Amino acid sequence: MINTDCMSSASSLPPSAVSDLASASSPLSRIIVGLSGGVDSAVAAHRLLTQGYAVEAMFMKNWEEDDTQTYCAAAADLADARAVAERLGIRLHTVNFAAEYWDRVFAYFLREYQALRTPNPDILCNKEIKFAAFLDHARSLGAEAIATGHYARVIRDQSGCYHLHRAVDDNKDQTYFLHLLNQQQLARAHFPLADLTKPDVRALAQQLGLANATKKDSTGICFIGERRFSEFLARYLPREPGPIETPDGVQLGEHRGLAYYTIGQRQGLGIGGVSHGCEAPWYVAAKDPTHNRLIVVQDSQHPLLLSNELDALVPHWISGHAPALPLRCLARLRHRQPLQVCELLALDASGCRVRFEQPQRAVTPGQSIVFYQGSACLGGAVIERGRRV
Repeated sequence: MINTDCMSSASSLPPSAVSDLASASSPLSRIIVGLSGGVDSAVAAHRLLTQGYAVEAMFMKNWEEDDTQTYCAAAADLADARAVAERLGIRLHTVNFAAEYWDRVFAYFLREYQALRTPNPDILCNKEIKFAAFLDHARSLGAEAIATGHYARVIRDQSGCYHLHRAVDDNKDQTYFLHLLNQQQLARAHFPLADLTKPDVRALAQQLGLANATKKDSTGICFIGERRFSEFLARYLPREPGPIETPDGVQLGEHRGLAYYTIGQRQGLGIGGVSHGCEAPWYVAAKDPTHNRLIVVQDSQHPLLLSNELDALVPHWISGHAPALPLRCLARLRHRQPLQVCELLALDASGCRVRFEQPQRAVTPGQSIVFYQGSACLGGAVIERGRRV
């Protein structure tokens, strides 16, 4: 039985009290791997085979609104997934979750941009598609669990509580994107790459003769891919141009619409050469929706870009329980950011407040703050605003 309400602290568990989920599960269990066509999921499938599991694979197509030869990478990825499945000798299922993706992820993505926030669709995609729709479909096919090529680790303690921990490869660690998972999802999730680095994965793929061993990692919007972002967003949101100004009100140019910019952005502002000899780069510091103004500054460490506190929505805790407050812990505000020392100060029905030991640059509404103790990912929350106190 899955313990859905865990009280134990993942950071203080003794080694004898924990075990990796992969090693704790019974061999010959039927597992379906989400095979994306990339090298990570391919090597994940191979590792499960060597551990004695009955492995099958599933390729998910989740976007089809504007499939063209330019943007539709799904066909090429499916061909790569089929080649991997054939090489490994495993069955490949295919499934289309485009409707679920639109309803559960992309609609939220558009609402957040309309609200002038910057969402992270990869986080919601993991919660709603990879570890919900995919998990449900895999279970309907008789699988006991699913696996992906994420760099993360699941640990189960003696009480039956599941904990999410950072992977060995800190550069590739993806717990930031997985912090919304719950006990039921982690109980059925396997991450076979937890103890490997990316070079290890590519080397193993080469040894196995996998055609995608050197394939470039996917980038861009989850399941949508690389785009000219402003052009892509303009298909769904109206352009509402307005002035680009300094904090003192000096107009430097015109923006395409506040929704098309994010706090801290440097590229694509179109105001080079307007500073009368001072060519230091400009950065987005704030949005003024009342007057439709985009506020920019030239110093990357300008006070308008720095916050020593932030407000966020009510956090999701992987254990199912909020910790005792105040909580001194580590946090990151974006993937691959070095962990920052902070204190979780308050928690009520509307959200929480976090204070940092060092000022944080470009705290961005709509992005997520994710909390850690040691190697354990505790959970996280969507950022509402940065604060300078």
